Amino acid sequence: MRSVFHLAYHVTDLDAARAFYGGVLGCAEGRSTATWVDFDFFGHQISLHLGQPFAVTNTGKVGDHMVPMPHLGVVLAMDDWNALAGRLRAAGVRFALEPHIRFAGEPGEQGTMFFHDPSGNPIEIKGLADSAGLFAR
Repeated sequence: MRSVFHLAYHVTDLDAARAFYGGVLGCAEGRSTATWVDFDFFGHQISLHLGQPFAVTNTGKVGDHMVPMPHLGVVLAMDDWNALAGRLRAAGVRFALEPHIRFAGEPGEQGTMFFHDPSGNPIEIKGLADSAGLFAR
């Protein structure tokens, strides 16, 4: 079995979370109760619980951009990243940081985009043409 991360965090509305994570992002829903719901977040398990989301500030400096901290994210193959960027645009998702390529021509070249779920939780999706670049220096 490969390692899979599990992350649990708060959302303010489970129906809105279902519409976003399931409908917009295309994540399969797992178990749930009246107060939480699990999703297959690109092969990993997230558990969204009713409650007050964590505080977020744009304090992470990456290149020329300040990004929301803390944030959750996943790394996809570049074709999947491009497809998801198109899906998010078609759904009218507002980006905190528009999809773009950073570190172009350098080790670790990657696509990145930041957006928030309906409860304000920031999400970063990275795209790599070559997975060997994930930990490139």
